[in-house]
Amino acid sequence: MIASLADQPWATSLAIALGANLGDPQATLEAVRPLLQALLEGLLEERGPQPDDQRRAIRLRWSPLFRTEPVGGPPGQPAYLNGVLLVEGVAALEPRPLQLLQGLQALEAQFGRQRLEAWGPRTLDLDLLWWGDQVVQAPELELPHPRLQQRSFVLAPLAAIDPLLVPPGPGAAGARSPSPSPSQDCGALLAALLPRLREAAPQRLPGRAGWPE
Repeated sequence: MIASLADQPWATSLAIALGANLGDPQATLEAVRPLLQALLEGLLEERGPQPDDQRRAIRLRWSPLFRTEPVGGPPGQPAYLNGVLLVEGVAALEPRPLQLLQGLQALEAQFGRQRLEAWGPRTLDLDLLWWGDQVVQAPELELPHPRLQQRSFVLAPLAAIDPLLVPPGPGAAGARSPSPSPSQDCGALLAALLPRLREAAPQRLPGRAGWPE
């Protein structure tokens, strides 16, 4: 089932979380970055020629990378590297979350992702966090992501992009509907979450050539 929420602050953006903890995670995330950008540009191209002002409205904002401890899954996993891509101006795109999910999974497979156990280590993990005001409840995808406000490895990169960004989240009666307020921006959510973490807080990494943020 796919439905649309009322107009919300995130209604003109989408967000994708990136993570890896096998092989060389930094090299993997740097390598997938242009491929992910090309995937999103391909969705725009499918709509045919667009006015220049609509193309300029699409803005990709990459977070810094963070080193994070594994959450859940088998013990003894190596640390993750995590980041987020925030794409602003997606009102110029027809919402195609399931199509984008297929593209993300194809990229994961390209980098050797194997789904052997829940929360297990992975060469690449790409999660669609939200797409505008879309609500999706399907076996393969839930939007907004049901746990994005409970994950420091998602909130820390989002807050690094914009601490005042208000992400979508659960609403009344457990429905995945928005309940936005000034206290629910990414910075405030992260500050409230950090004292309750069992794992160490995410560690921001310095930028470098392949990931300058």
